[in-house]
Amino acid sequence: MTRLPLIKVLMIVLLFTSYERSGQAESKLEKQQQATGYVFHDANHNRKRDAGEQGLGCVRVSNGREIVCTDENGLYQLPVTNDTILFVIKPQGWRTPLSKTLTPEFYYIHKPKGSPKSKYPGVKPTGPLPASVDFPLYPQKEPAQFRAIFFGDPQPRDQKEIDYIAHDVIEELVGTDAAFGVTLGDILFDDLSLFESQARGIALLGIPWYNVIGNHDINNDAPNDKLSDETFERAFGPAYYSFDYGTVHFVVLDNIEWIVSEKGKKGKYQGGLGKEQIEFVKHDLDQIPEDQLVVLMMHVPLINTKDRQELYRLIEKRPFCMSISGHTHHHEHRFITKADGWRGPKPHHHVINVTVSGSWWSGSPDERGIPHTVMADGAPNGYSLIRFDGKEYNLDFRAAGRPAKYQMNIIAPEEVVASKLSETDIYVNVFNGSERSKVEIQIGAGGTWVPMEYKPGIDPSFKKLSETQNAVKEKSYRNLPKPKISPHLWKAKLPAGLKPGTHLLRVRTVELDGDKHQSGRVIRVLPAKAVAKTAAKSLKAK
Repeated sequence: MTRLPLIKVLMIVLLFTSYERSGQAESKLEKQQQATGYVFHDANHNRKRDAGEQGLGCVRVSNGREIVCTDENGLYQLPVTNDTILFVIKPQGWRTPLSKTLTPEFYYIHKPKGSPKSKYPGVKPTGPLPASVDFPLYPQKEPAQFRAIFFGDPQPRDQKEIDYIAHDVIEELVGTDAAFGVTLGDILFDDLSLFESQARGIALLGIPWYNVIGNHDINNDAPNDKLSDETFERAFGPAYYSFDYGTVHFVVLDNIEWIVSEKGKKGKYQGGLGKEQIEFVKHDLDQIPEDQLVVLMMHVPLINTKDRQELYRLIEKRPFCMSISGHTHHHEHRFITKADGWRGPKPHHHVINVTVSGSWWSGSPDERGIPHTVMADGAPNGYSLIRFDGKEYNLDFRAAGRPAKYQMNIIAPEEVVASKLSETDIYVNVFNGSERSKVEIQIGAGGTWVPMEYKPGIDPSFKKLSETQNAVKEKSYRNLPKPKISPHLWKAKLPAGLKPGTHLLRVRTVELDGDKHQSGRVIRVLPAKAVAKTAAKSLKAK
């Protein structure tokens, strides 16, 4: 056996001693960076854990990666870095504190040095980690049946457009019976100084309001994705998290990835989640029963999210799961199948939600001075109301400033010559329609109901509207966008044999969730002879 020289032996001993001391130092540092605290019933509503206030066991708390459950005394422990947001995952039957603008305050931001300087300020220095980071909760009744409001892209550029939102949407929702509301990103249009003003207006509804981060809600001067959420975090807390209400589990996702390829160059965004967030979702859903309805809320549609396959693997075996987004400024029901890599036994239902701002507050103003802002798919601006009932859900479309029954636009000529009936196309844009809708048309009270053909395409009424309004010179309003394919358009021909006169054309639809809607339009049929005589007189006059 070869013996080592004494000097080498001493060097090895010193090296191992150094490693051991280093490990002890790291362990000590890690111990110093362990956050501990309690989740408790704040009986006197002062947000402080006082003597005698009950700790709540089996409540989940997260640092954005790991999730732990409190013990029987309400105690938890989690590792933190110098840029961590701790948050409680609101359990069923409890609520968190609310800010003055009714945004839930369920988190503690730990940024000892605060956010780096940027155009719009982030979090101020929070100082050393408190000895105990506690989360107060308050009991509340949460029925199995409830409604929630979903805003897609309010996206105001300035205070004037925040006022549009107040008059066009908020005023009609005051007194709502919804349990809470959610803005699905693009809360603003790049001017992050307006977060508070926007929140004050929505707070008039008197219900808790959650916020999803959008691509227009980030710090565009940030050098990387990690620092792009600093102002949003100051205003609303973590950009991704989850909570329970009733029997439903809601997951808020941040699928805005900010990419800066080189220092000093302008960044860009893409739809993406990142490994850390995927890890959080995995830990979160591992603790949610498979028979519980899960609702994923995000800004960029799921089908446009780069690492969606990793998310698919986490949800595709769940029999009760749906998702909802905004971003594209049209309304659509998407059914994600194996064509997009989905491996679940049945397609995943993803809703691209109608936007509050419609087509970015464009188009001519109405009598209130608010742009009509019809979206490029021909649907009006508005919002959704989703009714939850255990594992079931039902989405209702609401057009801003219109009655609840305004659910479709029937596109037909004012008058038709009798000889041209069978050549005349009728289109119907059913705003909340999908490939699973049943749409029928009837002419006259005694007419037969005939199925219409599902025909996604350009809405002819929006095409005409945009061409007419955009052609106006020296106008005081913004141009409408170019028409886009409407995924909720149906087509039919008028039946031959209609007698000359005035007729009522009626359309009825049954949506995928069983909702039924009906509307009508009056058209006139002209006799061919009368038209011929009118044409002859016109030629003679010339």
